[in-house]
Amino acid sequence: MPNAFPTPMLTLDPTRPIVEQLSAVGPPGSRASGGDVDSAIAYCRGLARAHEENFPVLTALVPRGWRDDFAAVYAFCRWADDLADETGHGPRAREHSMELLAWWREELEACYAGEPRHPVFVALRPSVERRELPKQAFLDLIDAFEQDQRVTRYASWADVLGYCTRSADPVGRLVLSIGIPPSRRTPGHGWDEIVRTSDAVCSALQLTNFWQDARRDLVERDRVYLPSEITGLDDATLRAWLDRGDDAGVRARYGEAIGPLLARTRAMFEEGRSILSLLRAHGHGALVPIVRLFIEGGERTLALVEREPGTLWARPKLGKGARGAMVARAWAGARIGALGAGRRGGAS
Repeated sequence: MPNAFPTPMLTLDPTRPIVEQLSAVGPPGSRASGGDVDSAIAYCRGLARAHEENFPVLTALVPRGWRDDFAAVYAFCRWADDLADETGHGPRAREHSMELLAWWREELEACYAGEPRHPVFVALRPSVERRELPKQAFLDLIDAFEQDQRVTRYASWADVLGYCTRSADPVGRLVLSIGIPPSRRTPGHGWDEIVRTSDAVCSALQLTNFWQDARRDLVERDRVYLPSEITGLDDATLRAWLDRGDDAGVRARYGEAIGPLLARTRAMFEEGRSILSLLRAHGHGALVPIVRLFIEGGERTLALVEREPGTLWARPKLGKGARGAMVARAWAGARIGALGAGRRGGAS
C-alpha cells in the first residue's frame, strides 16, 4: 500500500498550531512523497495529547488495540476544525478555509482510494481498512465545517440540531465503528438503537460546547449558535451586552434566555444515557467506560453553565482535577465491571 507523505513530516511538532504546519504538509498534496505509518501514528498521538479538551481523548480507558484508531480519527477532526476556524477573520479567511477544506476532502478521497498522502491520512488508512470506518462520517464532518463558513446565525432549534447531525453525530459513529465489528452493525445486534442514542449524546455534547463558548464564538468567529427564535436575542442585543457583564439585570436576562436551551440539552443527555446499557447488553462492554466518560464530561460541563449561565462574559470549563477524577471513576467502574463479568463467567 503506498503510504506517501512529505519528508518534513518526520520533524513536525504536534504542539504547534495546525495552520503553521501547512507549509510542510499542506496543499498541494501532489508534492507529498515518502514516509511510514509508524511516524504518522506517532504524530497523531502527539496531536491528541497536545490539545486540551473538556476531557482527554487518549486515556487508559481506551484499549491498546484501539488507541491508534482513536488518535487518527482525532487528528482528522483536529485538522479539519482548525482549517475551518484558525485561518483568520473576515470574508477572505472564510474563502481560504473553504479552499483548505476542499483540499482536505481530496486527501480523504485519496486515503479511501488506498493512496494516502498527508500524515493524518497515512495514519488513518490502516484504521479505515481494519475497522471499515464509514467514509460518509468524515464527509459529513467536512460539510459541517464548510457550513461554518457560510452560516453564522441560527434561527430555530431544528436548524442548530441539523448542524449537529453533521458536526458531532459522525464522531460518535466513528467511535462506535472502532469498537463494534462490521458484522455486528446490524439491527439484530441493536446497532440502530445504539446509533440513535449515540447521536443524542453527541448532539448534546456539541450543544453544550455552543452554550459554553457563546462569547468566544461571537467575538472571535462572528458566529451565534443560540437559536434566536427561542432566546429572543438578536445580534445587536448580544453585542450590546458584551461589555455589560457587571449588570445583574443583563446577566439575569441572558440566563433566562438560554435557560430553555440548557433544559433541552440536559434532556438529550438523559435520553442518550441508555446507550450504556445497550452497549453492555450487546457485548460491547469495552466501549462503556469511554462513552460514560464523554457523557459525564458533557453533563458536568453543562452543570457549570447551568450554575452560572453567564457564558456571554466568561467561559466555564472543567479543571484538570475534575477531569482526572472522572477518568479515575470511569477506570474503576470498568475494572469492577470486568471483575464482575469474570465471576459470572466462572459461575456458569
